[in-house]
Amino acid sequence: MGKTVREAALDVLVKIEKNQAYSHLLLNDTRKKAGLDRRDSALLTEIVYGTIQRKLTLDFYLQPLIKKDLKKLDTWVLVLLRLSIYQMVYLDRVPERAVVHEAVTIAKYNGHKGISGMVNGVLRGFQRAERPSFEDIQDPIERLSIETSHPVWLLKRWISQYGQEETRAMCIENLLPAPVSMRVNQTKTTRDDLLLQLEKEGIEAKPAELTSEGIIIEKGPVFETEAYLQGLMTAQDESSMMVALALSPEPGMDVLDTCAAPGGKTTHLAEQMNNQGSVLALDLHPQKVKLIQQQAKRLSLSIIKAEAMDARKLVDHKELYDRVLVDAPCTGFGVLKRKPDIKWAKSERDVTQIATIQADILAAASTCVKKDGLLVYSTCTVDKAENEETIQAFIQNNPDFSLDETISERLPKHIVSKRLNQGMLTVLPQDYQSDGFFITALRRNS
Repeated sequence: MGKTVREAALDVLVKIEKNQAYSHLLLNDTRKKAGLDRRDSALLTEIVYGTIQRKLTLDFYLQPLIKKDLKKLDTWVLVLLRLSIYQMVYLDRVPERAVVHEAVTIAKYNGHKGISGMVNGVLRGFQRAERPSFEDIQDPIERLSIETSHPVWLLKRWISQYGQEETRAMCIENLLPAPVSMRVNQTKTTRDDLLLQLEKEGIEAKPAELTSEGIIIEKGPVFETEAYLQGLMTAQDESSMMVALALSPEPGMDVLDTCAAPGGKTTHLAEQMNNQGSVLALDLHPQKVKLIQQQAKRLSLSIIKAEAMDARKLVDHKELYDRVLVDAPCTGFGVLKRKPDIKWAKSERDVTQIATIQADILAAASTCVKKDGLLVYSTCTVDKAENEETIQAFIQNNPDFSLDETISERLPKHIVSKRLNQGMLTVLPQDYQSDGFFITALRRNS
């Protein structure tokens, strides 16, 4: 007999806790091996992501019920208690008695009678006891940290960069489920026609607000539809779609995408060019180059050529391009709704280290831009050290580049009026319930 959903969730969460493994990769692997149906697969995802997302809050609830420090518990016992408390607090459709019964059964199987008795006692105690109040936490940053489950060091950075109110709104938004958004392949269909086809296939969807190419999936297995299999659309967050708008490639141009995998923005660029011209897509990892090639094939975009290459070596590259995109590797603090494990895996030191890599890639990629050509720099983080500070340092060291103020003409007006500052755009997750994103365009002076 295969594992139950909660046993599978425990396995995934323990691996993440011990090895800092990536939740989405582990989840995909676990779903395949466990052979879960759609409903159980959704429950597994909800328990895993929810438990990671709310870790500090769950520990806050647990600590009064445990005599010793939580860190002294066996990892699997602590994780089992967390995922059980998560279900009891946040999942209405799961009966508490079922949660307790299965947790005790798992504890018996994995440990011994004493541990199963402890698990039973803690969970039944939680049912009976009044939950501790966040209001009793005196320090305001610690209170926000516990209430919204974000590390204190990260909150201090965000508060210094965006203020208390924006930081709180960002933390609350990060706890909500990420929407499923798709981009219409406009070389094959229109948004209206795609929405009609999806309706016929039983998918509930609506036009997205940010871009004319986006749709939001409200209900239904969109990745199993003929529309998806025929390449009429691809998955992409709405904020991410604005990168191609900022770069604004035209049919017949030569375009370089320097950190391209898995290919969402690469394929968008080719669609914007109506599949005319050339797009060279590079990525550091050879195995990820295959993902770009697969996406290009499914969307019937023949102008894309994908290769494995470290973008920092572009200083030796002889070709010049009309448009160059640096969608730089980053800490990912703008996508915590989709990848909540990032906030526990990254440290303040990582921000400094990755900012150095970003600067090196940007400098190397800039050597490939034609005179009067455009260089777009984007990240899926909201940290100013990786964004504004990286760009300001680049301009200081490269006087032949300047911020392209005409970016405001290529982006949706309501976004520009709200968030564009001196040619640099930062979308916060709470703005449009999309990913947090940074985008700016630089022009090489002629």
